[in-house]
Amino acid sequence: MNARPGDLPAPSWLGTPLDARPLFAPEQDALMATLRALAPADWGKEAVPGWAVRDVAAHLLGDFYGRLGRDRDGHTEGPGFRAGETLEAFIHRVNQEWVDACRRMSPEALVDTLDLVGGQVARFFETTDPGAPALGVSWAGVDPAPMWLDSARDLTEFWTHRQQIRRATGQGTDLDPRFLSVVLDTFMRALPHTLREVVAPVGTQVQVRVDGPAGGAWTATTVATGTAVAAGTAPRWSLAEPDTGHPAATLHLDEETAWQLCTRGIQPTAALDRARVDGDPRLAAAACQIVSIIY
Repeated sequence: MNARPGDLPAPSWLGTPLDARPLFAPEQDALMATLRALAPADWGKEAVPGWAVRDVAAHLLGDFYGRLGRDRDGHTEGPGFRAGETLEAFIHRVNQEWVDACRRMSPEALVDTLDLVGGQVARFFETTDPGAPALGVSWAGVDPAPMWLDSARDLTEFWTHRQQIRRATGQGTDLDPRFLSVVLDTFMRALPHTLREVVAPVGTQVQVRVDGPAGGAWTATTVATGTAVAAGTAPRWSLAEPDTGHPAATLHLDEETAWQLCTRGIQPTAALDRARVDGDPRLAAAACQIVSIIY
């Protein structure tokens, strides 16, 4: 998962780079407004299986400290992999250890610390170089990743956890397209990796179309090996190819279904039940396996 300076591929197959940097400060403001409006009873409500609202907030604090320590301060200490431990198992273990430790903190102390540290995180991201090598993004199949994708990935995580808190406390999803358009655009960078085992003739296109003010269309195209990135690392599918307007399959999703599918708030079968499919159902079902978190 560690970036290797000077060893950054040119992952054109990820599509046009996006810039999430201006959104960290307003996302932080939105988080603080959400947390400060919570009633005492809200902190104990389940936000995700096994974690209450306070646990999700503590997890965000761990993310904040980790990003500042690793990338701003060059801090290298911390938990390591156990023998035979997978990346997914490692991430889930250390996240749980942090959340357990933070249960000593009161909600008031947790909010005050999130306010202080979250502002520093926003300022850090505002100064990053989008093309610099950064932490790998496993669900997009790239390691190291360019900073534009690494930072956008963190924005999606912060946004997603805010929605989990909102939904747990009866507020519903914040569909503000200022945030959600970038979140969805980031999530869809997982599409080539999602389709990596799908065999199709060169030039075949699969499109995911999200309807709504924050939506858009993302088209993955099969490419000949070696044309998307450096030889030996080329994926079979790429977001960089022109959209021909004739996809073999189009998966139509609404905004709510799309973001929940990508974060596994709902399962692919449930998303397909809500979706509209044009063209090859096999390819559409494969696209519906998309997941844009470590899961």
